[in-house]
Amino acid sequence: MNLNADLGEGAGADDAILPNIDSACVACGVHAGSASTSIATARRCVDLGVQVGAHPGYDDRQNFGRVETGLTPDAIEALVAFQVSALAAIVPIAFVKPHGALYRRCQLDPAAADAVARVAKAHGVGLLGQPASELLAAARRAGIPAFREGFADRKLLPDGGLAPRSEPGAVLAPDAAAKQALRLVGSDEFDSICIHGDSAGAAQVASAVRQALRGLGVETGPLLSG
Repeated sequence: MNLNADLGEGAGADDAILPNIDSACVACGVHAGSASTSIATARRCVDLGVQVGAHPGYDDRQNFGRVETGLTPDAIEALVAFQVSALAAIVPIAFVKPHGALYRRCQLDPAAADAVARVAKAHGVGLLGQPASELLAAARRAGIPAFREGFADRKLLPDGGLAPRSEPGAVLAPDAAAKQALRLVGSDEFDSICIHGDSAGAAQVASAVRQALRGLGVETGPLLSG
C-alpha cells in the first residue's frame, strides 16, 4: 500500500504532511503554487526519501484548476507535457496524476485520458487514478503502469466519485478519514490512498491516517511499476 498527498500548491501544510506519506503529487506551478514552490517541494521530497509524482492541472489559478476549461485533447497534451517536463527536469518522477477538473475529465473522457497517458509514457512512468476510470484504461492502452487511487479525506459517492466540496461533510475530519482509509485498504481495490494537502486540517488527517495504518500493521511504501 502507498499513502500519497497533493503538495506544492502553497497551502502551507506540506512540511507537516511529508513525514507521514510515501509519495507526493507535486503541483507544477500552473493551477496553484509557483515554479519556486514546485522546485522547493520536489527537492524536499528527495531529501526525505518521498517519491515524487507530477500533478499537472488546468491553467486556471482563479478556480484552483477545479473548473472544466474545455481544452481539446491536443491542448491538454501540450499543457500537461509542459508541466511534467518542467518538474522532471528538477527531480526524477515516478508517476503522473492530473489535478482537479483535469483529473475528473480524464476519469470519463478517453481522448483526454489518452493525451495524458502519452505524456506519462514519454517519461517512462505510470498514471495514478481511480479504479475503473478512463485514466487507468488509457494507461493500460499505452502499456504503462496504472495505479489505483482511493481518497481518505473526502466523502465518497455511491459510484466511487468524490462529493462536491460545496456539500456539507464533503471533507472528512481526521478520525473519519482514518476509518475510511482503513476501509479502503481492507477492500484490496487500491494501490494508493490520497490526502488532499490543501484541505483544512490536512496535516492532522495525514497523521491520523498514518497512525491508523501503523496500528493495524499495514506496511506502506512507494508505488512500484513492477
